[in-house]
Amino acid sequence: MGKGAAAERFFSDKETFHDIARIASEFPGAQHYVGGNAALIGQKLAANSDLKVLLCGPVGPKLHELLDDNVFVPPESLQEVDEFHLILEYQAGEEWGQLKAPHANRFIFSHDLSNGAMNMLEVFVSSLEEFQPDLVVLSGLHMMEGQSKELQRKRLLEVVTSISDIPTGIPVHLELASMTNRELMSSIVHQQVFPAVTSLGLNEQELLFLSQSASGPHSSLSSWNGVPDVGMVSDILFWILKEHGRSKSRASDLTRIHFHTLAYHILATVDGHWANQLAAVAAGARMAGTQACATETINASRVSLRAPREFMTSHSEAGSRIVVNPNKPVVEWHREGISFHFTPVLVCKDPIRTVGLGDAISAEGLFYSEVHPHY
Repeated sequence: MGKGAAAERFFSDKETFHDIARIASEFPGAQHYVGGNAALIGQKLAANSDLKVLLCGPVGPKLHELLDDNVFVPPESLQEVDEFHLILEYQAGEEWGQLKAPHANRFIFSHDLSNGAMNMLEVFVSSLEEFQPDLVVLSGLHMMEGQSKELQRKRLLEVVTSISDIPTGIPVHLELASMTNRELMSSIVHQQVFPAVTSLGLNEQELLFLSQSASGPHSSLSSWNGVPDVGMVSDILFWILKEHGRSKSRASDLTRIHFHTLAYHILATVDGHWANQLAAVAAGARMAGTQACATETINASRVSLRAPREFMTSHSEAGSRIVVNPNKPVVEWHREGISFHFTPVLVCKDPIRTVGLGDAISAEGLFYSEVHPHY
């Protein structure tokens, strides 16, 4: 909260958690929303009336009732009770003890064992044959932090096996989320999860943590100071795609990363695999401004521009200086077969809700992205 950083933690004491969840849920002003990254992405995509979404995950009665009619849940995914994730939201300037939040954000905690064990993954993959998807979205790997090391290791290997069972040619997007366990993050990078997916979605916390866990660029940085430096972010994105992405010498499927932070977004893609990046990154930024303010269109009086007006594209010798042009706000640059599309975000000044923003941004970016099939 002191840094205004989004975070999420596993709450290990089951009884205490259920007490808090029950009291919060029965509170007269309690608000119940669709929760879980996959459900939020599915819900966002389902808002497009010509899209059908298959959602596999532990779906209880309350969640089922909240889901869009275009979201199908296989019977094996239904369970008798809902999992709850508790969200503590705060506005810019709110104080708690000695702390004062520099901007609005949220802290999430849960005791969610069925998502943590990735219980529904096999059900999901077996449902795909009938559903015939054009896109697969996975999330929830961060929920494994509540599992023992041995279980994490075993489950990750099964995750990779399941992903490789998804029919060839269907793009697979993995949405990352807040983590503290470096070993788990390092395993996700190295144990073939990255090469098995086509696309990644992440924010500045996850990006830096990923670099720290796998000794990437700028990994000596302990945390971001204010708006993350564009050159540093782009160096880490470049490194992920160079080290773990598709190339002539590496049989990886990873060709796309959609990065989002409060002030700006970057879409990095390996050349030859994706199109319509400009629209995709712009649509994600537009979604950030409208969803946070809960408006249909961007309301100029309620948003502010916090992105840097000029920046270096890299801190290695490959960097060039860019000045943002308000008439053409999406900036494009290239580095060794990788394209970067940068857009400033019109940030909502008095957000109604910050939770699920990353999921909405990723969903919108995917919706506008054109994938070139490589069989």
